[in-house]
Amino acid sequence: MLPLNGAAQKRVFLFLQGPHGPFFGALGKILRAAGSEVWRVGFNAGDQAFWSDKASFIPYAGKPENWPAKFVDLVVGREVTDIVLYGDTRPIHAQAIRIARAHGITVHVFEEGYLRPWWVTYERTGTNGNSHLMNLEVTQMQRALERTDAPMPPPPTHWGDMRQHIFYGALYHWFVLFLNGKYRNFRTHRDLPVSKEFRLYFKRLAMMPFHRIRRRMATERVRRGGFPYHLALLQLGHDSSVQSHSDFDCMSEFLEQVLHGFANGAPTHHHLVIKEHPLENHREPLRQVARKLAKTLGIADRVHYVPGGKLATLLNEASSAVTINSTAGQQVLWRGIPLRAFGKSVYDKPEFVSNQPITDFFSNPDIPDTEAYQSYRRFLLDTSQVPGGFYSRRGRRQLLRRAVDMMLRAKDPYQSVLTDKEARTPQLRIVE
Repeated sequence: MLPLNGAAQKRVFLFLQGPHGPFFGALGKILRAAGSEVWRVGFNAGDQAFWSDKASFIPYAGKPENWPAKFVDLVVGREVTDIVLYGDTRPIHAQAIRIARAHGITVHVFEEGYLRPWWVTYERTGTNGNSHLMNLEVTQMQRALERTDAPMPPPPTHWGDMRQHIFYGALYHWFVLFLNGKYRNFRTHRDLPVSKEFRLYFKRLAMMPFHRIRRRMATERVRRGGFPYHLALLQLGHDSSVQSHSDFDCMSEFLEQVLHGFANGAPTHHHLVIKEHPLENHREPLRQVARKLAKTLGIADRVHYVPGGKLATLLNEASSAVTINSTAGQQVLWRGIPLRAFGKSVYDKPEFVSNQPITDFFSNPDIPDTEAYQSYRRFLLDTSQVPGGFYSRRGRRQLLRRAVDMMLRAKDPYQSVLTDKEARTPQLRIVE
């Protein structure tokens, strides 16, 4: 790797799969303008549709088991110096990362922001449970912050691109469903066929006005109820953060553990508010599961289900929150609210995340060390969190202004603020 102004070696970037929409295409254009050679491997018609430079597009129509050999041919034949991808656990990416590291190729991983709603994550060791953050202690971060005087930006208050996120997801799956003729060997990393993915995205987009009304009504019932309440933050059951970095297979399992813990541990005048993920497409009938469990446990009148939407309104009055490893946990901690997390997460530090048994947590939760969390949050903002988003025009513009320079620098975001000893990268473990 060279510093930003290095010119001794030409950089050759190979893009794999990215977030739905035009972000990767725009990123490739700027890297090309910076003097780099840029290629893109596409695995389906959706990948192809969002890459406008057809001369640099490499379709892969082979079988999944032949992908590692093809990847070796690509990186050796084109003298690739860097690969770029979104998410590090899907099989084609996990295989590519292992091969790239064996060949001394730099890996650039993008992911949704750890500090959502208005940041994107950029790392080189991996994200979520594979992040370098998993091996860093808060005291190390605090020492690093003593060497920097960068101001901490205020937290944003809105997503800004949820509608665009859903739209591009539906459009991507439309291309895969109807124009995928030459990619007959393509296999999605999800557990559902593409046809059902498309229908779910389209239904979610069409039902947004209805869901907005239901959400407002459910939220108002909680706000006007006058009772203390705890939040259960649901995630997408098929997401890699759940499948690769937790012991849960689905949200129903998480709901069962939470509802039993609440029924046995929470004071009888407390309520539980189950907050659905904003992109939930109802693969599982979570509302019905929650309702049935609550009735069985005799707490039906104390359990409320809120479909998607913004979290801030509910968080402001919450007594505590529980999650597997949702990035929404960061919003909980920023407010100084007790948090219990069950999966591997970058913010699971003993200073501010409880590891109590769930019944004890609902009874008397540990209070987070807010000063330690502020240090942690500032460290993230100084390193891997990039302002902007993948899906809206405004978000992409803001993200691109910083992302390219970060990719061209010799050091990864953490090495730039940590000492050499603290920044030493451990062996990356990729979960397939």
